[in-house]
Amino acid sequence: MTFALTESQETLWQVANWAGLVVVIAVAALLTILVLFVRTIDRRVVAIKETLTKAEANTADAELLDTTSAGVDLVLAEGLEHHLFLGRVLGKVRS
Repeated sequence: MTFALTESQETLWQVANWAGLVVVIAVAALLTILVLFVRTIDRRVVAIKETLTKAEANTADAELLDTTSAGVDLVLAEGLEHHLFLGRVLGKVRS
């Protein structure tokens, strides 16, 4: 048993086939773009993670800043004492 299509039915089938092909190509293009975006995001997430790891390593000793600043203050105070002493000895500073 064979079915004969009218000219308008055949035209409709061809239009439907072409429309389906266009939809398939559009979906493939959009999925390709999505995969590229996801790959780019993934690479950037890895780079950000590395940067944050480096930042964590840089700030790991931040708790020592108070101790260090206190030591620097002591060194500066001692240096000022020496400066004043030498200034008095050499007659350049009056008390």
